[in-house]
Amino acid sequence: MNHNAYIDEYFQVASTIIQRVDRKAVADLLRCLIDLRARGGRLFILGVGGSAANASHAVNDFRKIAGIEAYTPTDNVSELTARINDEGWESVFVEWLKGSGMSANDALFIFSVGGGDLERNISVNLVRALDHAKNVGAMRLGIVGRTGGYTGKVANVCVIVPPVDPEMITPQTEAFQAVVWHLLVSHPALRTHEMKWESTKRKPDSK
Repeated sequence: MNHNAYIDEYFQVASTIIQRVDRKAVADLLRCLIDLRARGGRLFILGVGGSAANASHAVNDFRKIAGIEAYTPTDNVSELTARINDEGWESVFVEWLKGSGMSANDALFIFSVGGGDLERNISVNLVRALDHAKNVGAMRLGIVGRTGGYTGKVANVCVIVPPVDPEMITPQTEAFQAVVWHLLVSHPALRTHEMKWESTKRKPDSK
């Protein structure tokens, strides 16, 4: 495949995903987040790898644009690595959630390609975190790329990024995590603060 052919295919897959993504699931995410803010709950966002970077970015947006108190453990490298070193990778997120006092008033938001899989020993830390959120009665939300993953099975609301091309599941899922959360924070029903460029009025041309 030449360079241009892959570029065309990548954008075609993205276009197909846009057409197929479940609008109702996105709307349900929006309603959950509106309710979370109204009751003063906190949003805990978890992800690993590229999804961890997305979690950090999303925390900024939910706090600054949507006025929701939000956190992710990957923003604190010292605590994260100490917990991994002392307690292990599988329990790192659940122990952080316990330390944060997660309650039924809060919500857990998972960013993941597969969503966790206990049987295949993939992202077990997300599985443990989801189980804890369920045990305390917290809302479970997700944006993932597989219906068969643990997040897709146990989340109250989960947006599945349609796996249009099996060779592009990871980059497309991580890209569309950003598409969906940016849609959410910029939605008029959730947005509380204007974004910089949208709030900057273009000066009229001088004559």
